[in-house]
Amino acid sequence: MPGTRIRSGSIWEDRASYARAVVLPDPGGDWVLVSGTTGYDYATGAISDDPAAQARQCFANIERALAQAGAGLEDLVRIRVIVTSVAVFDAIIDVVGEHCRSAMPANTTIVAGLVAPEMLVEIEVTARKRPA
Repeated sequence: MPGTRIRSGSIWEDRASYARAVVLPDPGGDWVLVSGTTGYDYATGAISDDPAAQARQCFANIERALAQAGAGLEDLVRIRVIVTSVAVFDAIIDVVGEHCRSAMPANTTIVAGLVAPEMLVEIEVTARKRPA
């Protein structure tokens, strides 16, 4: 298997057999591909019913995975945000903005259903680590 797999302890990773992030080595700066991440607190299994709180938890989970890969939010080059409604988008857009400001990544936002009714937002990112 090429690259390094990073796990978060989410039950979803075990059930669907995926990694939270995969680091792909590249001489110009390793690529870090972070799976779609929801607003669950993986330590407690809890998820808020507040969209902004879910988005903040998504970014906390993403930041943890990026840190394990030696990267940070400033290294983002791409973000995909999936929300369950335009109202959820309106509630989280400023949270997305504050977490992406340092990188200004390419962004796609999609309104779609998610796999569990309590999930209101899911965020997937790609980062490129700066060479050491």
